[in-house]
Amino acid sequence: MSIPSEITLSDGRKLGLKEIDPGDMLDLIEAAGSAMSGRSAGAWLGYAQMIATVTSIDGVPVQFPATKDEVKELARKIGNIGAVALQDVLAPEKADEAVKDTAKN
Repeated sequence: MSIPSEITLSDGRKLGLKEIDPGDMLDLIEAAGSAMSGRSAGAWLGYAQMIATVTSIDGVPVQFPATKDEVKELARKIGNIGAVALQDVLAPEKADEAVKDTAKN
């Protein structure tokens, strides 16, 4: 899967992106620590992977998260608008399914 190197959010911010490689995934698993032992491990890791694709915000580099707290901090910087945009770029078919599921309810 190839992703764009940058996306522009609806609020005008720009997120620099990079594809996560297997080494990055191992780092995220290590960062997850106790989160990997719960039932929500897969969901947490998937969301953390999406967040960790961000390499910069408005041209300012961000560090690859090394702990759960750093994943949360980066997620907060990205915000809801950024998370939705990342979902649209990284998993457009899943984003479409979520919209359909919401419409059904």
